[in-house]
Amino acid sequence: MPDLPTPQDATEAALFSEAWDAVLSYADLCTSGSLTAHELATEAFTLGMRELRAAASTHVRGAGRRTPRLPAIPALLTAVRSTAAAWEAGGQGHKLDPDLRLWLNSGKAARFSGPPLERPVALRALRDLQEADASLLWLAEVEALPLPTVARRLGLDPAAVGEELEQVRTLFRDRCRRAHLDTPMDAQCRSYAGLLDAVTRSPSADTPDDLSRHLATCERCAEAAACLRLHGGGLPAALAGGVIGWGGLAYLERRRRAAEVRLGAGRPGAAAPDPGDPEEKPGRSRVLRGGLLGAAVLLSALALGASMMPFGGDDTAAAGDARRAAAHPGVTHTTAGRSPATSPAAPPSAAPSVTGTRTKDSGGRAPDPEPQGTSSATHRPRPNKAPATTAPATTEAATCRVAYHQDGEWSDGFQATVTVTTEHALAGWQVAWSFRDGQRVHQMWDAVAHQNGSRVTATAADYNRAVTAHGTLSFGFVGTWQGRNDPPYAFTLNGTPCTTG
Repeated sequence: MPDLPTPQDATEAALFSEAWDAVLSYADLCTSGSLTAHELATEAFTLGMRELRAAASTHVRGAGRRTPRLPAIPALLTAVRSTAAAWEAGGQGHKLDPDLRLWLNSGKAARFSGPPLERPVALRALRDLQEADASLLWLAEVEALPLPTVARRLGLDPAAVGEELEQVRTLFRDRCRRAHLDTPMDAQCRSYAGLLDAVTRSPSADTPDDLSRHLATCERCAEAAACLRLHGGGLPAALAGGVIGWGGLAYLERRRRAAEVRLGAGRPGAAAPDPGDPEEKPGRSRVLRGGLLGAAVLLSALALGASMMPFGGDDTAAAGDARRAAAHPGVTHTTAGRSPATSPAAPPSAAPSVTGTRTKDSGGRAPDPEPQGTSSATHRPRPNKAPATTAPATTEAATCRVAYHQDGEWSDGFQATVTVTTEHALAGWQVAWSFRDGQRVHQMWDAVAHQNGSRVTATAADYNRAVTAHGTLSFGFVGTWQGRNDPPYAFTLNGTPCTTG
């Protein structure tokens, strides 16, 4: 058994359960399979809990003097990254995702452990906040928890938590501005610092052309702009990328999808269980996407026993590995995406068995659709395109209907979701379509992609092959485009044309 921390009280027991789910989700991104993910998560969780306790002990001995530190969940995610780096240095790098290994051996990884003033602005600013404020910001923005849930977890007034969050966002922006000004920078960057502050304060302010060109070529200033711009929805990405580093955007997407599933998204008329409700009983069913394995965690103030309660399907893993490859055109064959982690997995102390191991494609996965540590300041999503045009008419009534939704678009890439409704039950499926403008698929989740010219085929993953009659299947992908990015056409399901719209 690993040397795990023993919970001391109910507060730590709740933290143990809540944080383990986040740690396992990120560890799964960093590794090549479920068993390895559990191994990395266990080791990192042990390390992170020790560091959190040591920091708390130092604070007590310091007679109330505040030592800047991260809240529990981002601190534990940092421990995952540190443990992965130790694996790479110690000859266990073959267990890690190939793209993570490249990142760990690059200058980008060195920034997170190098001189404090060289570290990402978001990381320094979050650490500089009061811990309660930092926890509020992280739980609401990155973990995507509803504000009433966040209020209960942090002991805040639910009626005032929204206003308090706005105040914390403003404090975070102020810390980011100070951190950016403290960063060693050349004369050109410093000359734009004041203008950058002014432009990012107002949602209606236009970015001057010279500043726009500078942000397109200076990663540090673009990173600062993402943190300073509180409007536009880029703050969660700025936080995740700046604090976690590699895989920050994919982790962010996983947590959002996991929150949706926990709240019963997608089940008409379903009561939405609150994942943070202390009265939620073990075994309460949750809506699970793609037949995933559900779990309920039984907590005790004296000990943490964990019980895996399968509802059928795959084990903990999350969809949304939304990372796009470097701009090298060519035929791509990506790995099957994995569905979101929906319920807290068993904590390490329970040493649960893994009931459905799966592995990633050893070829690795494509990098994030935006550089690590940056957000939509440089890749601002464009308005969604119009729905795809209707497929060519057939002599028989179509037995399937496709909804194509472009979730976001940036300068050379985009993210989309495909949802297919089928009249007949399916034991396996392939969805195919054609692009009009030379778009390329670079990463897909909840299906395996293959592209030949303009024609793309998405094949069911192992865990979502079966679809009931009048049921739906869904998958998403990240791609690249040049010139135009019109919706695809000629959708088919197992070779049969579908209607679209």
